[in-house]
Amino acid sequence: MSLKASRLRTVSFSLLLGLWASQAWAQTPAQFIDDASAQAIADIELNRMAHQKTESQEVKDYTIQVINDRTTANQHLAKIAKQLALPVAERSEVVDKAKRLMPQVKDGDTFDQAYAAAQVKNTEQAIEQLQQQAKTSELPELKAFAEETLPKLEEHLERARALAGR
Repeated sequence: MSLKASRLRTVSFSLLLGLWASQAWAQTPAQFIDDASAQAIADIELNRMAHQKTESQEVKDYTIQVINDRTTANQHLAKIAKQLALPVAERSEVVDKAKRLMPQVKDGDTFDQAYAAAQVKNTEQAIEQLQQQAKTSELPELKAFAEETLPKLEEHLERARALAGR
């Protein structure tokens, strides 16, 4: 096989792999809203639990910020879904999904560390989802939502990393 043919196959394979990866992330607007809502609900509930269990004022302050920001974002997302008349999952389905997404953080002396590590991971995933939506959404409302929400989540991530000692 010639060097030219080999390069062409490698480039073709890379392009197909990239196309597959972008397709794997491609979500319908309704899927995005359902997933983002479930993720936000899981984050809100984890932060409510952390607020009750921690003795650290720094963690308490962080949890309040996350609860407020994620609640506001979820309310905004619900308004967008209604405005666009998008078919979204029933609230009970979204809550069930949120329960499955919520990490298990054990009690004890290491609670704050385990919580902070979970927050880092969850926030990184939420940021990745919103970045993808900001890049690929064909709906200006969802694109704007993602772009508006990203800075707050990036701030959450920075603070979660500080709490985790990273």
